[in-house]
Amino acid sequence: MAIPNFRYSPLPGDVVFGAGELENVGEHLARRGYKRALVLSTPEQRDQAERVARLLGSAAAGIHDRAVMHVPVEVAREAIAKASSLNVDCIVGIGGGSTIGLGKAIALESSTHVIAIPTTYAGSEMTPIYGLTDAGLKKTGRDIRVLPKLVIYDPLLTATLPRGLTVTSGINAIAHAVEGLYATDGNPVLSLMAEEGIRAIAAALPKIIVNVNDLNARAECLYGAWLCGAVLGATSAALHHKLCHTLGGTFNLPHAETHTVVLPHAVAYNSPATPDAMRRVSRALGGGDPAVGLYELAKKCGAALALKDLGMPHEGIEVAAKLALANPYANPREITLDGVRHLLTMAWEGKSPAAG
Repeated sequence: MAIPNFRYSPLPGDVVFGAGELENVGEHLARRGYKRALVLSTPEQRDQAERVARLLGSAAAGIHDRAVMHVPVEVAREAIAKASSLNVDCIVGIGGGSTIGLGKAIALESSTHVIAIPTTYAGSEMTPIYGLTDAGLKKTGRDIRVLPKLVIYDPLLTATLPRGLTVTSGINAIAHAVEGLYATDGNPVLSLMAEEGIRAIAAALPKIIVNVNDLNARAECLYGAWLCGAVLGATSAALHHKLCHTLGGTFNLPHAETHTVVLPHAVAYNSPATPDAMRRVSRALGGGDPAVGLYELAKKCGAALALKDLGMPHEGIEVAAKLALANPYANPREITLDGVRHLLTMAWEGKSPAAG
């Protein structure tokens, strides 16, 4: 196999992986010189934030439990003001993409560092990507300042993640790796990570659906999410992420569920232009058409398959298609209005890519 020319700059940051590692959070922060932490969470995960604060002891300056989906700018401003008033030197976010995203928003406007403790499989903790939603439009960017300095992966924290969110969070992570496989700035090392990440999550999700207490499968999913997130952090996103950012910001659709619905159709759209990437996805899924395989994985695990079931109006197809073309991400296949309109129609109806 001919190895192409490539450039790869691994992102800085520490990763600690292991069941029970949350108990050592105070030691991890102290070793790195942090003395005052603001603990972030969603309102629903306040109890976990309180647990982190207890473990941090005197290093916990306060708790802020106001994280919500898509990081609205007004929510970000409130959190930034609180972090500033407490004079903290780090943000400890425990939760999923909403909480870690809010931590990134704080880091973007200050010298504060982010410590991420994921409780889902989204993978955003491994990226320097941030997103803010203002007036119904979600804007994303990359800045090394928002990349978490430390990520603590504790599989025990995902043990109580409901089946539904387990599935959509895992497929959200798979989406990161899939797009990394055909990114314009990908490379052979990242392709290995992407394929292994997809394989790990696709193998683990059905086991968790059968037994939500399967800690080995939970750990495998978290391992896969780490790899998939690292791939997204080191490459550029394409059409799939552009569509999901547009749908989430414009229609306030749930993040992971939107990724789960859209991914098979985005893969079907790009398949003709990315044969090597599709071979890798197919292999990671156990063979067959990768778009259909991703759809069947979501279906087998009981995830929603249609954008209409997530609350998107039918007229939103045209709105989203035009927004996606207004400022498109780099994509291996030419993005056309008719093509994206068809993709979104299939996703809105929840049809299998095999029908399209």
